[in-house]
Amino acid sequence: MSNTKTMAKGEGNDTIPLLTPYKMGNFNLSHRIVLAPLTRSRSYNFVAQPHAALYYSQRTTKGGFLIGEASGVSDTAQGYPNTPGIWTREQVEAWKPIVSAVHEKGGIFFCQLWHAGRVSNNSYQPEGRAAISSTNKRLRRDVFNNLVAVDKYPPPRRLETNEIPKLVNEFRIAAKNAMEAGFDGVEIHGANGYLLDQFLKDKVNDRDDEYGGNLQNRCRFPLQIIDAITHEIGADKVGVRLSPFANYNDSEDSDPQQLANYMAKSLNELGILYLHMIDPKMVTQFEKCDTDWSLAPVRNVFKGTLIVAGGYDRSEGNCAIESGDADLVAYGRMFLANPDLPKRFELNVDEFNDPDPTTYYTHDPVIGYTDYPFLQI
Repeated sequence: MSNTKTMAKGEGNDTIPLLTPYKMGNFNLSHRIVLAPLTRSRSYNFVAQPHAALYYSQRTTKGGFLIGEASGVSDTAQGYPNTPGIWTREQVEAWKPIVSAVHEKGGIFFCQLWHAGRVSNNSYQPEGRAAISSTNKRLRRDVFNNLVAVDKYPPPRRLETNEIPKLVNEFRIAAKNAMEAGFDGVEIHGANGYLLDQFLKDKVNDRDDEYGGNLQNRCRFPLQIIDAITHEIGADKVGVRLSPFANYNDSEDSDPQQLANYMAKSLNELGILYLHMIDPKMVTQFEKCDTDWSLAPVRNVFKGTLIVAGGYDRSEGNCAIESGDADLVAYGRMFLANPDLPKRFELNVDEFNDPDPTTYYTHDPVIGYTDYPFLQI
């Protein structure tokens, strides 16, 4: 894998904002660089594997913060092959040595709780049933390649009102399981067009019950989940990831700024540890766009830690921290390809491994996973 990325020069090395300490609730972080949650597709039969211990420990620094890959909360949650779960005893036990590997190097590790909703098909569902969602509308566009997804994603089944409490409880139990596995906390995945986002966005959610229609109703189900989890494990161990401005997996909202502001206010009232926001410029998964939307109102309302993600480089991340626009910056593809990313940022090197998109979602336990080279110094 080639080392061809070149960083902009001219930044002083006396004070690097991304490398300053930060106190996130009860967690003392040594720097502001976060490993973003990245689907890795190496968890065979939905069980995290031993090779994940090496993958995560490679990207761990003492006092560094890592968010694990999306982990399904139930047998209806899966939407892709070989993604991990956190709903069975076997899955909980499998995560324990992986979490221990991160803790042994002094890292702080959160488990991301996830339900794919309609971004699934019958082959992943119990007894081949239809995937569940806020709607029975078929997913039209795939998040990864923006291609028509008719064959990949058949029509889902709209959840009945009386089924919602069961889903809330599944998330609560998954959070409890994550703590039993040794994680330091959980991040609730409310982004990227998956189940919670399917309730939040008005161009997907076409319900006429208490979970559809106006903004308050559309936010009700995600907020019930978050509230249940905070009561189960404590609000000081809970983060939430949102992408109100994005249109991933055919999930778009007509007024994303209003949605972002409402959720920020509601989450602030629940007292959660952090809010992890996809930058408004990331309307699509892999490219930045100009936009008038802003995270400034979210920053003003939410009093906990604000994490931003969205293709940031070193300079952009430093600017976000120095300006006060964010407390932490999550790096995905860049951290994937450069497991020693904080060290490379510290040294302001020119050499960065290029991520290889062809190996993002392969199932090999080494290639594109634990074989990205470290900096030779």
